[in-house]
Amino acid sequence: MASPSASASPPPAAHKKPKLSHTPAAASDSPTAMKPAPPLHSVRGQQRHWDLLRLLGRRTAFPSDSSAVALGAFDPQAARETLEFLQSECRVLIIGAGGLGCELLKDAVLSGFTNVDILDMDTIDVSNLNRQFLFRAADVGKSKAECAAAFVRARLGDVHVDITPHFKKVQDMDVDFYRQFHVILSGLDNIEARRYLNSLVVSLADVDEDGQVDPSTIIPLIDGGTEGLRGQARVIIPRVTSCFECSLETFPPQKSFPMCTIAETPRQPAHCVAYAFIVLWPREFPDTKLDKDSPEHMQWVYQAAKERAEQFGIAGVTHSHTLGVVKNIIPAVASTNAVVSAMCMSEALKAMTYCSRLMNNYHMHMGATGCYSHTFQYDRKTDCVVCSSQQKTLHVDPDAMTLQKLIDQLCGDDFRLLKPSISSGSANLFMQGPPALRAATSANLAKPLRELVKDGESLTITDAVFVGDMALSLSIIFKPNKIKNGVEQPTPMED
Repeated sequence: MASPSASASPPPAAHKKPKLSHTPAAASDSPTAMKPAPPLHSVRGQQRHWDLLRLLGRRTAFPSDSSAVALGAFDPQAARETLEFLQSECRVLIIGAGGLGCELLKDAVLSGFTNVDILDMDTIDVSNLNRQFLFRAADVGKSKAECAAAFVRARLGDVHVDITPHFKKVQDMDVDFYRQFHVILSGLDNIEARRYLNSLVVSLADVDEDGQVDPSTIIPLIDGGTEGLRGQARVIIPRVTSCFECSLETFPPQKSFPMCTIAETPRQPAHCVAYAFIVLWPREFPDTKLDKDSPEHMQWVYQAAKERAEQFGIAGVTHSHTLGVVKNIIPAVASTNAVVSAMCMSEALKAMTYCSRLMNNYHMHMGATGCYSHTFQYDRKTDCVVCSSQQKTLHVDPDAMTLQKLIDQLCGDDFRLLKPSISSGSANLFMQGPPALRAATSANLAKPLRELVKDGESLTITDAVFVGDMALSLSIIFKPNKIKNGVEQPTPMED
């Protein structure tokens, strides 16, 4: 399993809020800095912050330290100090500036957070304008993060807020960048990016020799997601609660269609669309790459898919469906984004102020059947490859299982790794990079495991899913497959 690792118990019920690992730049050094906030003791300051002061200054029937996910004890007598922390020290990172990310940024500044970074690698498309309300037609083609930050700063006028945009991928930022934040909110729609972010925050949580987590190294991750009228929000306390990887099995692998099906026996509208852009487009336009953002190109794909659907008597091919299949579009509803964002930001505020009990730890919103919501505790997986210390064991037929087959299994549904590299205690068995090392180890791919490892030997698996020095530890046990009714039985995976 992922190292450094240990089974960790929850942090103490009370601890000081984590301090920044760096000194924030002075207001004059920041391109996004605005006028200082009015002092809390001033009339203007009390008017602006009266709601937060009231929330932070009253006793609650649901104290944070009564929760199974307790980060600290609430002190209503320290309301002003807590608010000062929110507005001077506390740094918030929002990842994703799409439909959910726009809501998160708006909610963050309205909830009293004044030091916010927002990160997104995407640019604005005209199709975003109906629900991503921080953008206008003139912004099409520009960075989402930069436009969102500029819009909110302009809208707030003279209200102090320091919003720093980053036109980057999640993987482009180093570990020290993430370490400076007190809480991270994710509005990502990409499973692989969410896995990377989850692995990163888990790697930042230090564990001592006794398996205890250092509370000052914990960065809560609030993860939100929406699809149509459904949504979810969850609180991830690294090495304390279940992590994103623990629930990976609830996200089905991306759907693909066998070429023989889409070419010979299409049965669904999606088969017709896939045939149009995978087969027909290269045949008709061999020198032109399909531009998924081109209205003309997508109209051609739609018409071709519609004709093929009519040929096979298949109904349901529409222009919007064509866009969804080609661009893998997740349907979005503005109201769902607003609901999920509100849940996420409420948890972020509670995590930073201890003003109420944290959600434990997964909330589902089901708007398709009414305003129905359900909160439950998603348990940690004892064999999670990211947050658990348990080693995996694989029983193999050492003569039939080649290294390539092992890699294929690691990339399958059990692990869903991306590009694993494998090493033993004595040698690199296969490395994805750099090119010279990949070339030197590629010859091992066709070799059976008997020639490469010993019975009971532990292999170290690294992958883009794991951050820093994290790795999967896999024990290989030789156990020749049995033949039953002439059929070779699969190799079992054991904990």
